Amino acid sequence: MGAIPTSFNREPGYVMPVFVPHTLPMRRLASLLPTLFGAVAIAGCAASVEQRGNLPNPEKIAEIHAGTTTKDEVVKVLGTPSSVSVFNNDKSWYYISRRTAQTAFFDPDVLDQQVYIVNFDDQGVVKAVDHKVLKDGHEITPVARATPAPGRELSFLEQLIGNLGKFNSTGGSTSSGGGGGGPKGPNPGDANH
Repeated sequence: MGAIPTSFNREPGYVMPVFVPHTLPMRRLASLLPTLFGAVAIAGCAASVEQRGNLPNPEKIAEIHAGTTTKDEVVKVLGTPSSVSVFNNDKSWYYISRRTAQTAFFDPDVLDQQVYIVNFDDQGVVKAVDHKVLKDGHEITPVARATPAPGRELSFLEQLIGNLGKFNSTGGSTSSGGGGGGPKGPNPGDANH
């Protein structure tokens, strides 16, 4: 065996370059990262529009005639309603449609809202068809009161003091409910019984 040659046909003074395979792609990725982050942030702020409810076509609404169209015919023409009145025995049907836009985490804005109300008489025949839009609505502020519950609420100190008498301080056995320290029942090992 001989010695390993040191030159491999290279010129003297030649230094072999150190190759780091991931240096170039990492630099490129580092320069593209802010651009990618900005694009994602802008896409996240885009408004999303949602349509809820199914509004009947105006041609279908025109087929509903007061005094002649029955509930069964209304279902065949318009489909089932979005909501039915509760307080007047199913005499009003509501077909509701609402379109909203929401940007990021903000509250949604109502772009359009339409409600068709079909009112029926006692025989189930259409009495009237009404159309309401967003500007017909009214803002309602709920009352912030609470219904009181029976009994009274105890403060933390009252609860703490109320529990002091419930613990057995003798260190012995505690009774497990029902009855006090009255006479015990018969002992099975007792010969007299």
